[in-house]
Amino acid sequence: MNTTLINKMLMAALVFLLSTTASEDAHSQVGVFDHSADIGKVFHKGSARYDAAKDQYDLTGAGANMWFGKDEFHYLYKKMTGDFILQAQAAFVGKGTDMHRKFGWMIRNSLDTSSAMVSAQVHGDGLTSLQYRKTTGANVEEKRSSIKAPDVVQLERRGNRYIMSTAHFGEAYVVEEYMDSTLNNEVYVGIFVCSHNKDVVEEVLYDNVRINVPAKSTFTPYRDYIGSRIETMDVTSGKRMVEYTEPVSLQAPNWTLDGKSLIYNSGGLIYKLDLATKKPIVINTGFVKSNNNDHVISFDGKMLGLSSSSGDKKYGSMVYVVPINGGVPTQVTPVGPSYLHGFSPDGKYVIYTAQRNNDFDIYKKDLKGGDEVNLTNFPGLDDGSEYSPDGKYIYFNSTRSGLMQLWRMKPDGSQQEQLTFDEYNNWFPHISPDGKMIAFLTFGKDVKPDDHPFYKHVYLRLMPVAGGKPTVIAYLYGGQGSINTPSWSPDSKKIAFVSNTDFSE
Repeated sequence: MNTTLINKMLMAALVFLLSTTASEDAHSQVGVFDHSADIGKVFHKGSARYDAAKDQYDLTGAGANMWFGKDEFHYLYKKMTGDFILQAQAAFVGKGTDMHRKFGWMIRNSLDTSSAMVSAQVHGDGLTSLQYRKTTGANVEEKRSSIKAPDVVQLERRGNRYIMSTAHFGEAYVVEEYMDSTLNNEVYVGIFVCSHNKDVVEEVLYDNVRINVPAKSTFTPYRDYIGSRIETMDVTSGKRMVEYTEPVSLQAPNWTLDGKSLIYNSGGLIYKLDLATKKPIVINTGFVKSNNNDHVISFDGKMLGLSSSSGDKKYGSMVYVVPINGGVPTQVTPVGPSYLHGFSPDGKYVIYTAQRNNDFDIYKKDLKGGDEVNLTNFPGLDDGSEYSPDGKYIYFNSTRSGLMQLWRMKPDGSQQEQLTFDEYNNWFPHISPDGKMIAFLTFGKDVKPDDHPFYKHVYLRLMPVAGGKPTVIAYLYGGQGSINTPSWSPDSKKIAFVSNTDFSE
């Protein structure tokens, strides 16, 4: 064999290799991802940058297409196994060139251009589809969604099910699903951009990127826990920032009156997280060391109300108060179970959910003593009570109309009226300090109306106090402990909450 023929064969092999494998960036770790790479034979090198201050990813990339038997695009990825939930908000930068430019989430067996894959894709013309290549080299197939040009994109793997959930920010998800058995347990997972024009580079900004590993289906509630992120969010823009994480259960952040700290519970203790230093300290609650997620700060910021196991199985949870920086607890409720939810604006009363006469209703108690006052008396669960800042109403949630819905009443229990009437289960109405908005937690139809479990797909929603259609402000994997008690910032611009993921995986 002559030298010229050998050189031609080597060159052909090199071209084939470059067209079928990834060209990986020299750097690694970009935010929560491990690597950035061009997949396939692209003519313009892509890039991936992470802005930690904004918690934002900026991707650029070219690529002729992601269709038929091969893909060309820029990929920011990591390897994962098992089940996971991939969430992000994203949008193109600029008008672009081709209407089929695309972004989204991608799951692949390999970095080969013809790899088996599943992806949630949003195109430049608004087309949204769950696309998949069943085997290496096979043509891509798809399930098109009814939604056009969503900016919220979620892709979940649950066993061999792949579930795409997309939305226009503020609205509920539209869902498409695909059953697959060809993807490996260990796969590549990431966000991407494809220009659909080999000579053009497109750019996409990704916000609120969260990779969640859900609780195992065998977990036992209130015994088994996964990790937590304490997050804050601008309620107007939906921009979220992770303030603190732990591989344990953190629950129910309250925003302090000075706006500098969050108070939360974990492992029965109460912690104060300094938002500047990100350092938590334990608040001294004396002999009360089995605190749950029903803790509340008084309107003047001087007192901290607690719900904690009394140690007596006959009573269960009881309500206590301590000074905001800790001290000797004072017991408020005479019997249990009692779960605190609010102070009156004048600081004279606490309101709480209590089980009396085999039913859960809302009660009010004077902090100076006297008998507790029963405010609701309907079959089923009344819970989540909270005073409006002007003291004119108590907001709460109730199953009395079938599903869990939001209600309000006068402070004496009169004029009880329903506020939400939709197909969801709505919990824990929290009134903004300026008295204008209600933030609340929403579970889907997969949850019983009187239950608020851990580790579910939930929405945080917002509606005007004066009434109106609720809008989604956050798409979470969370539930119990996410936003049980008041968590507005003092300027009414942000809320704090907890989302969950299994950091051990």
